[in-house]
Amino acid sequence: MKALSPAVTEVLKRLHYPLEIMLVCVRWYVAYPLSLRNLEEVMAERGIAVDHSTVHRWAIKLLPVLEKTFRRCERPVGKSWRMDETYVKARGTWKYLYRAVDKAGNTVDFLLRAKRDKEVVRRYFEKAIDQNGARNRNHRQKRCQSGRAARRERRA
Repeated sequence: MKALSPAVTEVLKRLHYPLEIMLVCVRWYVAYPLSLRNLEEVMAERGIAVDHSTVHRWAIKLLPVLEKTFRRCERPVGKSWRMDETYVKARGTWKYLYRAVDKAGNTVDFLLRAKRDKEVVRRYFEKAIDQNGARNRNHRQKRCQSGRAARRERRA
């Protein structure tokens, strides 16, 4: 097994279950629409006694560290990228999809919202900039009214 980063080692210091079990539980909790109690039942069917509150604590402790680790391993993003907004149908309801796309067409980050909200788009936009570096002056906003308003507000 690959050596763990110091941040992961620090988080795992007082957790007494095997790492593989913790990671499987957290992955299933995040990736699939399973409740914590459903996860408890699934693990019991596999012969592993784990409480739903324990899985919740694992998720709270491990997810921020895993997100940092995964973000560090992301492919580099080009300096020129844009944000766009579109309206898509997801699970039978219409939602707003905001995407940050680089020059090569790779998705930098995305946000799916039920309502159009200027403040949320502004925070999302700032988070994308912080995590991927400042974009250059060629940045374009494509048909995104709430994004334009957020940009104007950010300049003020």
